Amino acid sequence: MRRICFLFNHEQLHQVAHSLPIAMRMVEIEGAQVTLAFSDPRLEAHARAIAGAMWSRFRVVQIGLRRRASKIISSTLQSVVPARKILLYRDNLDFFRGFDALVVPEKTSLLLKTRYGLEDVKLIHTRHGAGDRAIGFNPQSRLFDLTLVSGPKIARRLTEAGVDPARIRMVGYPKFDLYAENKPASPFANDWPIVLYAPHPSPKLSSYYLMGKQVIEQIAGAGRYNLIFAPHVMLMRRRWTLTIAPPALARVPQPDPAIMAQANVLLDTGSPALADMSYTNLADIYVGDVSSQIYEFLLHPRPCLNLNAHDVPWQGDPDYGHWRSGPVIGAQDDILSGLLNAVASWPEYSGVQRDLRDDTFSMTQQPAGVRAAQAIWTYLNAEK
Repeated sequence: MRRICFLFNHEQLHQVAHSLPIAMRMVEIEGAQVTLAFSDPRLEAHARAIAGAMWSRFRVVQIGLRRRASKIISSTLQSVVPARKILLYRDNLDFFRGFDALVVPEKTSLLLKTRYGLEDVKLIHTRHGAGDRAIGFNPQSRLFDLTLVSGPKIARRLTEAGVDPARIRMVGYPKFDLYAENKPASPFANDWPIVLYAPHPSPKLSSYYLMGKQVIEQIAGAGRYNLIFAPHVMLMRRRWTLTIAPPALARVPQPDPAIMAQANVLLDTGSPALADMSYTNLADIYVGDVSSQIYEFLLHPRPCLNLNAHDVPWQGDPDYGHWRSGPVIGAQDDILSGLLNAVASWPEYSGVQRDLRDDTFSMTQQPAGVRAAQAIWTYLNAEK
């Protein structure tokens, strides 16, 4: 019997779909005892809705802060930094020790190794998203016992970053198992093209702090586009955004309520639709900066407009490889002209978009969740 825990330790829902499809396949393997551990009841409810009838096959656990000091620190700092998420690891060491493997979509779990010396439990990283940002390929990635990657690009860049290729398995993109064909009906009453603006939260990388106002106002006021403003779920989570890589602190500008109330504008800062590909599948045009959502949009290639708000010398930089998907404009450029150019020039970019997609996602007849579960099982049994 192999005891495998899938940990969901985040304050938002967007990481669940990157590992739950693997758990749903893992539980079908004879000899695998699968536990789902949640740090928030909302995450559990979201996962339960996805799993449906399969839910009863899991052991489900809610974990929380156990020490008084942790609760005090969390209540003091949580409005600024994700203190609770970090403190949970220390407070639940005995729980984590009870497993052969811990499967996680983010890197904070490495504290179990680097800070708390938990060496007997294999840490398996599913990653979340398939973007190009440098943080996805930093030295921390070397510390996982096994990393599951979506496609050749991720495997290549991790290897270049010093990750042992023997610790990498290419499995595809489990989120596609759930949402690749999830295309809801348009929320708009007209048939204008739908533009998705999906900025990233990091102040030094995002377009929102420097360009967001003009992007929203120009598209909403053009009289020929519908606009879905669906930023990364963490952008509007707090009034201030603090990031470590790159280090930055900035106040988050709030969108104009009058514009958000227009019939051709949809604002979504926290619904499940931000995490289930509803908007990337529905939109006709993508406008963004460094969010990995562009690759989910490119599952079905369409026009893209990339916003270089910080005048980055991006050509040839793999951290901005996705900007090859369409025209790139800066803070001084006209948004509407950029949109027209993105649509008109799309035939020139469509081949590049397909190449970017195919390099990012390994897609076979076998679902990614199956490939990932089998990769984990084979690895764990080889470790006997």
